[in-house]
Amino acid sequence: MFPKRLRIIFSLCLLFSAASYPLAHVNRDLSSTHSPESFAAQRYTLDASPSKFIAHGLPGGLLWFKGHEHLIAVREFTGEVQLNADSITTSSLLITAKTASMEETSSVFTDAQKKIINKELREIVFLPDQYPDIVFKSTSVSGKAAGANQYDLKISGDLTLHGVTRQITIPTKVTVMGNDLRAQGEFSINRDDFKVKATSAVHGLVRVRNKIKFTFDIVGHAA
Repeated sequence: MFPKRLRIIFSLCLLFSAASYPLAHVNRDLSSTHSPESFAAQRYTLDASPSKFIAHGLPGGLLWFKGHEHLIAVREFTGEVQLNADSITTSSLLITAKTASMEETSSVFTDAQKKIINKELREIVFLPDQYPDIVFKSTSVSGKAAGANQYDLKISGDLTLHGVTRQITIPTKVTVMGNDLRAQGEFSINRDDFKVKATSAVHGLVRVRNKIKFTFDIVGHAA
């Protein structure tokens, strides 16, 4: 009687072992197939109309512009964000700004003064006929989640301005709200690195320090 009971227990053990093996094997396969990198990134198209993208020219000027900060708005830009919440490092950013759309917006200047400043921005500073685009293309993204649908990122990449390309890093806070994405942050560049003149005219009125700060609050829509 006792040996027969042992045979039954042994048979049950073999049965359970055989049944559990395929399931464990499938679980391993699913785990390897659904790694974080396999999740597709969400693509967002940037929308300039509700966005703000401002270049701050700190004062270092002359004549009646002396002592005032220039606020040069980028009115026209296009671009795309690829955001992969499950694998931040595979995210990316491409943005192209039109230099011809950049204009003075500071309220300290009269309309007549803004007209003069914008003329010098076109003819002396940005030269849109020669350099129509300012382009930033990311080469790496790092960061972490900072809350529900929020991410603190560092976006490194190539900035091309005035025909010169330099590597910069842009700290960015990203918030996802339904089908919309919002990116906020600031970064600085030195004009000399990109051979951008403050002014070369004898009576030039756009004269700022070498360091230019950019602030942005940009909206994108899920594509």
